[in-house]
Amino acid sequence: MQKVSRKMAGLQGSYPTFVHSDGTYEVAPLEKEVVVLKVIQSGAEQLKLSDDRKTSQEFQNNVKHVCKLVEQACTEGDKPDIILLHEFPFTGWFAGDREVKLKFSIEIPGPETEVLGEIAKKYDTYIIFGSYATDKDWPDHVLSIITIIGRKGQVVKKVWKPRNIKRFMAGEIYTTTVESVQKRFCLLYGADEELPIIRTEFGNLVVSTAQLAPFVFAAFAMKGAEVILRCSTLFFDTDVVNTAMCNRVYSAMANIPYKPPYGGGSMIVSPDGKVLAKVENCEDEGIITAHIPIAEFRKNRRLPHFAKELTDPILGQYCEEIPPNHLDLPAKELPKNGREMKELLDKCSKWLN
Repeated sequence: MQKVSRKMAGLQGSYPTFVHSDGTYEVAPLEKEVVVLKVIQSGAEQLKLSDDRKTSQEFQNNVKHVCKLVEQACTEGDKPDIILLHEFPFTGWFAGDREVKLKFSIEIPGPETEVLGEIAKKYDTYIIFGSYATDKDWPDHVLSIITIIGRKGQVVKKVWKPRNIKRFMAGEIYTTTVESVQKRFCLLYGADEELPIIRTEFGNLVVSTAQLAPFVFAAFAMKGAEVILRCSTLFFDTDVVNTAMCNRVYSAMANIPYKPPYGGGSMIVSPDGKVLAKVENCEDEGIITAHIPIAEFRKNRRLPHFAKELTDPILGQYCEEIPPNHLDLPAKELPKNGREMKELLDKCSKWLN
């Protein structure tokens, strides 16, 4: 494979050529012409933060509830090829310091992926969900992972959140993302895993919990994304529509039930910005379905048009406030709470120092 040299996140090295110069992109052969996508908007019982994942009855109830809804999605209406759940179906989002979030973080694979794997195998479908997670290679890091369970019931992919919006919520303890440990992430897993395309028999999939990240999704599109599947805890519907239209992809978002304007409203959008399906009642659970004509969509398709050369001189001068790798720290030095996280960001800031 042809190599190109680039400097990224303080890491010097050769990266594969991810983008074809003729506008084509790599694909896997399609199994069918039209793919059935279902998105589940599910609630969760509030956790008692004095418990942990193994002792919490609420956590176990949430797992059972998710399985029930997935079974419902598989047995009502058209058989799904892909089922998308939101960012934290087993826990819901909750405020807490690092110690608390670690207590409710799952291991992947683990009991939760096993029970969903049984359903995926039984109904021959992909199941995609988000969760707080831990990893032995990253002790004491709280990860936000999207897991893809394949049609045979196995975990086929774990995808890290690429980046967080900085300084968006005061007092928040941020999850560790690709960007925040980019140098070591790349050394461990390879450059292609930073923003991975999952080439399946149902199309080139992207899964992500990133929000308000136009550069990230443009990069996915340049690598050949066809269907972008996103998980959230509250979101902006215009972000999903914009992602679909600007990158000429199908775009979906699974959200939690909550009051508008940011709660509920889980949706599936076509490349021209048309909302194909939406959970209309923001505060209720719901299951929506869309039929994606993936074969016709892919026929003669080329990459989207981006104004790269026009904007390169300006983008090259832009300085991000918070540099990559700011959470690549020994476990004992990781911020324990929102206050310590703010102190770290202020210390790392290229705009304040």
